[in-house]
Amino acid sequence: MTIPPQHEPDAPRDLVGIGIGPFNLSLAALAQPLTHLDAAFYEQRPRFDWHPGLLIDGATLQVPFLADLVTLADPTSRWTFLNYLKTRERLFPFYFAERFHIQRAEYDAYCRWVAGNLPGLHFGHQIDAIRWNAARDAFDIDFTHLDIDGTVTSLGRAHARNIVLGIGTEPHVPEPLQPLVDAPDVPVLHAADYLGRRDTLLAAEHITVIGAGQSGAEVFLDLLRHRPTGHEKIHWLARTEAFAPMEYSKLGLEHFTPDYTRYFHGLAEPARDRLVSAQWQLHKGIGADTIAAIHDELYQRTLHGGWPDTVLTPGVHVRTADHIATGTVELQLEHTQQGTRSRHTTNAVVLATGYRERPLGRILAGLDPYLQRDRSRRLSIDDQFRLVLDPSITGSVYVQNAELHTHGIGAPDLGLAAWRSATILNSLTGKEPYPLPRRTAFTTFGLHPHGQTAPDHMAEALVDQA
Repeated sequence: MTIPPQHEPDAPRDLVGIGIGPFNLSLAALAQPLTHLDAAFYEQRPRFDWHPGLLIDGATLQVPFLADLVTLADPTSRWTFLNYLKTRERLFPFYFAERFHIQRAEYDAYCRWVAGNLPGLHFGHQIDAIRWNAARDAFDIDFTHLDIDGTVTSLGRAHARNIVLGIGTEPHVPEPLQPLVDAPDVPVLHAADYLGRRDTLLAAEHITVIGAGQSGAEVFLDLLRHRPTGHEKIHWLARTEAFAPMEYSKLGLEHFTPDYTRYFHGLAEPARDRLVSAQWQLHKGIGADTIAAIHDELYQRTLHGGWPDTVLTPGVHVRTADHIATGTVELQLEHTQQGTRSRHTTNAVVLATGYRERPLGRILAGLDPYLQRDRSRRLSIDDQFRLVLDPSITGSVYVQNAELHTHGIGAPDLGLAAWRSATILNSLTGKEPYPLPRRTAFTTFGLHPHGQTAPDHMAEALVDQA
């Protein structure tokens, strides 16, 4: 293993990462061989944990196994998924399994293997504040050290010339559904907590799943498989006009390439905002295999006559939600296309209502006077994933999965993790430890491609127009 540089306790590090999810873990893995880079990463949780409530048996990633932490930037890295399999003597079983999309639980185990062997990761550290220290020409980072049970044990401070924020997302509950969260005797939970409370849900007389993304589909399927035939008593409600499959055509997937990310970043702010909302089916639809599995399970339950006691209704939004009796909640529903309304009672609710970027306001409060923002007061982020700061600050603050509004729908996609990490490290070092491809898509996005090599005849035409 490469020996990390010796760090003087009070000296500024070259890089401090805040948050250790898959994206900063990717950055840490790619940073580890760079022997002259002094880097450390901090995480509030006591250990690496990736969506434990959704590691449902059989649930797979929606990206191929090559979208691990490092391969698409450095396939020779010791931190590849294939090398993980090798260390576990599982390469031949994986080879014969012929699985391009691995199970979520296996991806989680792989990430925990990396986190358990990679130096420079500090769990149990809650970051409290970041400030610019002009005298040091570095950032001051205040943290609280937490015991494994969350008890405060000490306070500390680190210093860094550069910071990368990878604090991830948090479960989102739409405002009309907020009253359900406080229902005292009804199991109401976000899908993020599903597995830990599945037994409680299954004990309920009637269950309602709200949300038609991949998580909602997986939860519905898992509940269905655990309920007796003819007595399922499950409703599945969705705002979308259909239980729609995710766009997974070859050219459609090119929206998750560096080429498209660069193109999107070069668009005007109004155009970017329109695109993000319009492209939901590229990243919020349901995997075709999951849709097929749901239909197969429902069909199997009709073999001996009758229909399963399930209701699957798209095009519905919840207007209000109330706790009306012991063990019962009522949802006021409206069907968008029909313009009709109805009441729906249930005994348990799973909110598969997605995630939102975790707000950066608190952690960046000390830098607020130096931050540049767009017309909607969102953080301005350049094409190297750096916050645009006042020139008086010589250090850089990079972000991971907080740039949906500037870099597009690839921001939360695991397939772009290694490329983004390599981009950050190339920018940070001012060198090119990870040479990146000039072109990654057959599609040429736009008439004036941003950072993409256009076909020769198009390049000639653009010159003629100029």
